[in-house]
Amino acid sequence: MNIVLMGLPGAGKGTQADRITEAFRIPHISTGDMFRAAVKEGTPLGLEAKKFMDEGQLVPDRVTIGIVRERLGKDDCAEGFLLDGFPRTVPQAEALDETLDEMGRALDHVLYIEVGEAELLKRLTGRRICSQCGATYHVVFDPPKEEGVCTRCGGSLYQRDDDKEETVAKRLEVNLENTRELVNYYREKGNLRRIDGEQPIGKVTEAILQVLRGATQ
Repeated sequence: MNIVLMGLPGAGKGTQADRITEAFRIPHISTGDMFRAAVKEGTPLGLEAKKFMDEGQLVPDRVTIGIVRERLGKDDCAEGFLLDGFPRTVPQAEALDETLDEMGRALDHVLYIEVGEAELLKRLTGRRICSQCGATYHVVFDPPKEEGVCTRCGGSLYQRDDDKEETVAKRLEVNLENTRELVNYYREKGNLRRIDGEQPIGKVTEAILQVLRGATQ
């Protein structure tokens, strides 16, 4: 089964990706993992990607899709894969479709874990970090016993600048624009599966597995 997993930051993709790959015994392939593996292996595309990354630049689509193709051609992807973090744009989605077509494959499902902006803001701005020991908390989902105080060492908790509402809102706005375009692209192709990501984590997993297992029966 060939799957793309989509969702805005804070939607819970990481948790669900682990559960999907465990249930279907397919590799979880993230963009970062692919780049790191290609660089470590010293492939021509990996070395080219490293050059851009070292300069703090985005890796061009041409290089990225080449690395994706190399990764999907490995033996562990013979029975399927779960792509996470790619594609991020419609041109990347089109390039992925062309690449899979050349490989004699196609996407079975594009899972979109949907979470409203208000809920995402709550999730993403709630992180607090201990200034002394580095322990991490969440004001809603994993609060300390005493507000603003680390349960582990008694240090004061702080909010990172990139967790503040204004910064998070800007990041979501950029991601949302690309996501809307991708959602429309895959909806028109007929393989988009919307999942309510505001349910409890276990319910989200159940909904995903129901979609995927229904397709395998």
